[in-house]
Amino acid sequence: MQFKTLEIEKLRFQITKLRRMQFGRSSERVTRQIEQLELQLEELETGEAEDAVRAEADDPAAPIPVRARPRRKPLPDHLPRQEVVHQPAGDAACLCPACGGGMARLGEDVTEVLDYVPGHFQVIRHVRPKFACRACDAITQAPAPSMPTPRGRATPAMLAHLLVAKYVDHLPLYRQSEIYAREGLELDRSTLCDWVGQAAWLLDPIVAAIRAHVFAAEKIHGDDTTVPVLAPGLGRTRTGRLWVYVRDDRPFCGGTPPAAAYFYSPDRTAAHPAAHMASFTGLLQADGYSGFEKLYDPARAKPGPIIEVACWAHTRRGFFDEWEHHKSATARQALDRIAAIYAVEARAAFAPVCER
Repeated sequence: MQFKTLEIEKLRFQITKLRRMQFGRSSERVTRQIEQLELQLEELETGEAEDAVRAEADDPAAPIPVRARPRRKPLPDHLPRQEVVHQPAGDAACLCPACGGGMARLGEDVTEVLDYVPGHFQVIRHVRPKFACRACDAITQAPAPSMPTPRGRATPAMLAHLLVAKYVDHLPLYRQSEIYAREGLELDRSTLCDWVGQAAWLLDPIVAAIRAHVFAAEKIHGDDTTVPVLAPGLGRTRTGRLWVYVRDDRPFCGGTPPAAAYFYSPDRTAAHPAAHMASFTGLLQADGYSGFEKLYDPARAKPGPIIEVACWAHTRRGFFDEWEHHKSATARQALDRIAAIYAVEARAAFAPVCER
């Protein structure tokens, strides 16, 4: 946590310095550098927020680390309000639960949270009236509504909109902050980073459940692909890896829901698929990458062996290249036989196991 805080301060200093240089002859290049640093900064701040909310959930009594952040501003008055009144349960608003005497309204607590309805923002006002007993002064009030994140001011719809814009529509948080400002809603980027980090913590159990579901299958498909990763300060990107493992029993009418589990790594070493499939035993269909081949060890005892399901498309590729370059009759015969297998598979797809 201390390292992240120092890194965040360093990036803020670099961004401030670059902004002062932005109006020189190389302003376009400087602007690009600032954008890259902004992206790295928001990833660090998001990670810091996720770590903080996870630590608080693990130990609610632990002190909350203090980090310099903009003062929380009230939600804008021009946004439409939707009021939700939370009355005490049962007859507690009329009869004192302590002595049975009559209750008088004492006041109310109001919590405003930011909501997003497709096309516009609105504010939901959670109003919780207080009632005091005329006889014994006991006070009754409905509990505060449950929010997605501790002390959060964003509804589930708002968090969903934020995450979709960042990870599906590829809108960095600093750009989202600028977009919201045009609508009269000032949300600092660091605030959005907090929300994203807290939402990531909130989604951890769902991610874990999806991965457990995928690796509980009898057969899975595995693959990886390159993904460009920002390398601030270098003026270019570096290459990372995105790994995917898929469970899909639909081609033979299996009743288990399909799912995909994703993992990121900075490189393509064999240690990554080995770690991903540490709990898997069964059939693995993948390409000829050597990192996968090392997993096909019949002597693997815990939790059991991983059996290779070779891919006809990769096998066919070599015969196709041979036919293209040398017109080999043997390669042609192999291509025809593979085509016959493809034809059978096309007829068998999505048929029950007994028909296949």
